[in-house]
Amino acid sequence: MTRSTLREGRQAKDIKTIWAQYKAERSEKLRNIIMEHYLHLVRYNAERVHSKLPDEVEVDDLMSAGIFGLMDAIDGFDQDRGVKFETFSAPRIRGAILDELRSMDWVPRLVRARAGKIDQATKALEVELGRTPTEDELAKRIGVSKGEFDKMQKDANAVGVVSLNRRYFETDSNKDVREIDVIQDPKGADPVREMQRRDLKDLITRGLSRAERLIIILYYFEEMTMKEIGATLDLSESRVSQMHSSIVARLRAQISPDRRRELAVVAAV
Repeated sequence: MTRSTLREGRQAKDIKTIWAQYKAERSEKLRNIIMEHYLHLVRYNAERVHSKLPDEVEVDDLMSAGIFGLMDAIDGFDQDRGVKFETFSAPRIRGAILDELRSMDWVPRLVRARAGKIDQATKALEVELGRTPTEDELAKRIGVSKGEFDKMQKDANAVGVVSLNRRYFETDSNKDVREIDVIQDPKGADPVREMQRRDLKDLITRGLSRAERLIIILYYFEEMTMKEIGATLDLSESRVSQMHSSIVARLRAQISPDRRRELAVVAAV
């Protein structure tokens, strides 16, 4: 008999003794010892459930829920029935984990069921018609009014919401690329365009006085009116207009036609 077998046999004997003491005393200390002994069952069930879930769900969160199932199993276990605790506790641990997942899901089951109906009807009609079906055709296939279909479609759109921390794809490095790393921000500035604009601004304002430089920047880059620029620089609108015309004429004389076309392309980007 190996040392490992002896150790396992001793542990089994010890846990049976602790079970007997716990049933007699119901002390929290003894229950904690039993929980620690069977904690591997929680991890096993949590990892099995986690393998079928999105990446944003953490195994530790599932284990936290599973521990409550383990506590419930310990309180309800009866050794005299001849059932192994591992067999008795598994459905309770798994049930606690699934209950927690349901509470985390803010989309009701009815909404998911309706979203599934729309998806099935869409696929069926696409095959039959050879094109994308209209909303009226979908409503008729599902058997609801147009108003009810609009409500179903609105609810179904909520089902498609995903976490921005969800893994987008794996990389060779330790850091995974997630949804938030690749999602397009329509309000975000294009760094290349910003660099081109800065270079253009530096080029056309080189050699100008402070007032002339401000007029060009405020008019072309900040898109202020002549009146607004005059108020900013404490000048009249007509004086700003005169200075602007003079600056533009001087710049045209200084910049070659080829350079002018190049700047026009950059400005249009």
